[in-house]
Amino acid sequence: MTTNNKLPKTKTAEKSADCAFKDSSFKDGGFKPESTSAGEMLQSNTWLSRPVPRVKRHSLPQLTAVETEPSTQCPQCHSMITNTALIFNSYVCPHCDHHLAMTARERLADFLDQIDNELGQQFTTGDPLKFVDSKPYPHRMLQMQDKTGESEALIVFKGKLRDLTMVACAFDFRFMGGSMGSVVGDRFVEAAELALEHKIPLVCFAASGGARMQEGVLSLMQMARTGAAIERLRLAGVPYMVVLTNPVYGGVTASLAMLGDIHIAEPKAMIGFAGKRVIEQTVRETLEEPFQRAEYLLEHGVIDQVVHRHQLNDTVYRLLAKLMHI
Repeated sequence: MTTNNKLPKTKTAEKSADCAFKDSSFKDGGFKPESTSAGEMLQSNTWLSRPVPRVKRHSLPQLTAVETEPSTQCPQCHSMITNTALIFNSYVCPHCDHHLAMTARERLADFLDQIDNELGQQFTTGDPLKFVDSKPYPHRMLQMQDKTGESEALIVFKGKLRDLTMVACAFDFRFMGGSMGSVVGDRFVEAAELALEHKIPLVCFAASGGARMQEGVLSLMQMARTGAAIERLRLAGVPYMVVLTNPVYGGVTASLAMLGDIHIAEPKAMIGFAGKRVIEQTVRETLEEPFQRAEYLLEHGVIDQVVHRHQLNDTVYRLLAKLMHI
């Protein structure tokens, strides 16, 4: 009789084998003993319910008008101002009230309500001295004409301010520092002769560094020419008004800019004959602000009034209407 050694496994044996399997070699695995609590099981499965990480979208800041439109930085307060805002504000900084530079055409277009015609375009610059500094004088003139779009440093218009017909001229400081050469003298004399012929006022917006050295004595002669033309206006009783802008120096100050019946200046405009550094080297003293500023000259009786650019048109019209007995 054969004895069978393989006995059937009981439930107790199966349970013991199962527990031994769970505890034996899976210490670092994902299996847990049956004694693991429900909280520990939930904590171990949080990866199933965690949010899926996404790429963060950085919201771009909305661009302002200053960042999207052509802008200009104020030299006084360094604020960025759109060119459109400057044009509508007559090139006055809305933050610090600083008066920025204007071109001759921009100034006359802002000043006159109506422009009839332009004078003096028939005059052209020659090269009488064959002057050469870092480059020949004709080459420098062509460079300035390409840069500014103007043929010379003085622009002359005949037009109207409200109901008052007048001749108005303005220096463009971008054109060789608004220097006065023979063509500038020709255009100013023609403007004065037209004002004298029609008995209408002459207004000059001065902004210059002085006489043009490339034309030598011919440039200096324009001081006498313009002075003689202004004297003819005075003898005929035709008003001549000067508006001094920043800056006015040299031969222009010594002639047409200081021979007006009335002298008006914009705020903080630099006005003088010699520059501040030249005077300091001559007198050997330090000249503090506001030396040569419009406010300083007003206190010392050199000019008649300092007028904000926004009130300039009204002030000029009121004074000229008084002189013309309108």
